[in-house]
Amino acid sequence: MKAAVTTRAGVPNVIEIKEVPRPELKSGWVLIKVMAFGLNRSEIFTRRGESPGVMFPRIQGIECVGIVEEDHSGTYNKGQQAAAIMGGMGRFFDGGYAEFALVPLDIVFPFKSNLSWDVLGAIPEMFQTVSGSLNQALEIEGAEILLIRGGTSSIGMLACQLAKTKGLTVISTTRNEDKRQALLDNGADYVLIDSGQVQEQLLELFPKGVNKVLELIGTRTLKDSLKCIAPKGIVCMTGILGNEWTMNDFTPMGDIPSLGRLTVYMGESKNLSKELLQEFIEEVEKGNIRLNIDRVFDLEHVPEAHQYMEDNKAKGKLVVILN
Repeated sequence: MKAAVTTRAGVPNVIEIKEVPRPELKSGWVLIKVMAFGLNRSEIFTRRGESPGVMFPRIQGIECVGIVEEDHSGTYNKGQQAAAIMGGMGRFFDGGYAEFALVPLDIVFPFKSNLSWDVLGAIPEMFQTVSGSLNQALEIEGAEILLIRGGTSSIGMLACQLAKTKGLTVISTTRNEDKRQALLDNGADYVLIDSGQVQEQLLELFPKGVNKVLELIGTRTLKDSLKCIAPKGIVCMTGILGNEWTMNDFTPMGDIPSLGRLTVYMGESKNLSKELLQEFIEEVEKGNIRLNIDRVFDLEHVPEAHQYMEDNKAKGKLVVILN
């Protein structure tokens, strides 16, 4: 089979398109014929060698959608549509950057849909992350005010839509003035141009602060985000768009305001269910949710897609489809 293999840690061109043996089915695992997969920023860190325990060469890819090729357990039928997500996929065993992926049974989620594969490929990880961040970590409620730091990312765009369906007021940030209208068109009530600090701008709009902050940039802006919350407000750090895992000079009893809360969301496949996935897919089919897909690549251009992602050029999800 053909696969995009990360041969060693490094820059995007360490990913090489190769012919490799098709995985052999084993007990407790499912072989999926991959039709599409989304690209995720965490895969940049894995490619760079910054994900602990990852050995190279490795076929990356923490998610995929496709059709079941083989399942000796009889749980799924050949030809059945299915998604696979997380659980060590693309890190501790080969993942979705290939024509076939062998994955554990417990990270497989069946679904039924007439959506095109490029649209389906954008859904699993993006939906799992957004749903978990908003509902489980931030515990959003109607009439609250939500600040999304890193609003033009695929996660940020979808989070805005889901928050609006629940009645929240949404403020989205971007570093690029040219992206302001895209955020407004996506449903944001307010857009802030983010220089690394938005506290002053935000408090001019809402002097008491916001109820919830979805922090997608990460450690670079976390302290500033904490300054934006009202008493008993919550900041959830979900993303690392700023490409920095750690931060210096963080003082909990100073940087976290009194009564404020800081949490993180690092969702796994167990945070998703086949019912939730199917329900979301049906909302996309009805047009109630609009997925922001920036570009679609083919397997041969995964290295270029990684460079595009690393250069922060995308205004939405990047998807790879296989013929």
